[in-house]
Amino acid sequence: MKNLFIEYPKCSTCQKAKKWLEENNIKFEDRHIVENKPTEEELSKWIKLSNKDIKNWFNTSGLKYRELNLKDKLPSMSDTEKVKLLASDGMLVKRPILISDKGILIGFKEKEWKDFF
Repeated sequence: MKNLFIEYPKCSTCQKAKKWLEENNIKFEDRHIVENKPTEEELSKWIKLSNKDIKNWFNTSGLKYRELNLKDKLPSMSDTEKVKLLASDGMLVKRPILISDKGILIGFKEKEWKDFF
């Protein structure tokens, strides 16, 4: 499987991650998180494979997250409801996401990505 890089092109963190991948000659398929948002099925699978809590998949610094007051709403929601919410709008999903045979990375921390590869 080729690495799948899910990004929002205007996001500076996504731009840094993409540049890092290119500089390190890591091949990837690019996917726009808003134009081709992750489905409930994809998210459910990825969340499970990432071994991270579902709350780590939310873009907590995003405007949409704040507009919807999710900080207060998420604790009372079921995981199924959270996945459905994430799938409804790519801007709610933390990015970038890198999916590979080796695992899944969410967000961009250069050291974490270096160690991963």
